[in-house]
Amino acid sequence: MNAAQSAAFQAHAGFAPAELSAVVLGVVFSVLLLWGVWAMHTAYSGWAGQHLTQGQFLGVVIRFLAIYLALGFFLLS
Repeated sequence: MNAAQSAAFQAHAGFAPAELSAVVLGVVFSVLLLWGVWAMHTAYSGWAGQHLTQGQFLGVVIRFLAIYLALGFFLLS
């Protein structure tokens, strides 16, 4: 945005575009962490109940970490 667009946004919205960006990033990462906790808890329950192997459980954890790192790299860079 140029200066005029940024000023117009702030005048009508009441907050700066950077603040909105920070809120959206916070919501995205919060939802991702909640989903990750749910996925790992479900996978752990399956592993503890012997419905999943240890390799499948670790696969869930590694996939979550890969998604978190990739999203962090793309959204925070």
